[in-house]
Amino acid sequence: MRPPPADLPRARRLRSPLLIALWALLAFEALGGLVLFTARLVAGASPGEGLHVAGGLALTVCYAVYQWQHWRRVRPFRARLDHGLGLIAALAMALVNLSGMWLGLDWWRGRALPPAARYPTALSGVHNVASMVVLSFVLAHLGAVLQRDRRAP
Repeated sequence: MRPPPADLPRARRLRSPLLIALWALLAFEALGGLVLFTARLVAGASPGEGLHVAGGLALTVCYAVYQWQHWRRVRPFRARLDHGLGLIAALAMALVNLSGMWLGLDWWRGRALPPAARYPTALSGVHNVASMVVLSFVLAHLGAVLQRDRRAP
């Protein structure tokens, strides 16, 4: 059965290569970040750190393009739950990307050093916590949008 014409633009957007790439990179970075965080605590090692940095760069570029297109479509900002959650997610993502680029630069400069000596502790903490905020609020934003649409006439 075909969806009504009003649902076609969203269905097309949900299958867009840019959004699929964004979700794949976000999942890759989240899993890689958890592996790095756990491995540092357990073994003092950082497996896949270079892949995490490269994936972070790709995610930053992909997210910037996606967010530009998304904002052009949904603006102006409205006092609604889905917009508030999206704003928090976007600000946290900007913080994750900026702190990640800074940490990536530190990684590049100090690749021969042990992982604990490479990174400023506070910056690493900001990156880790903001990453968790991103994952939480992106999913909350998506849930709020889907719930809003389900209630719409």
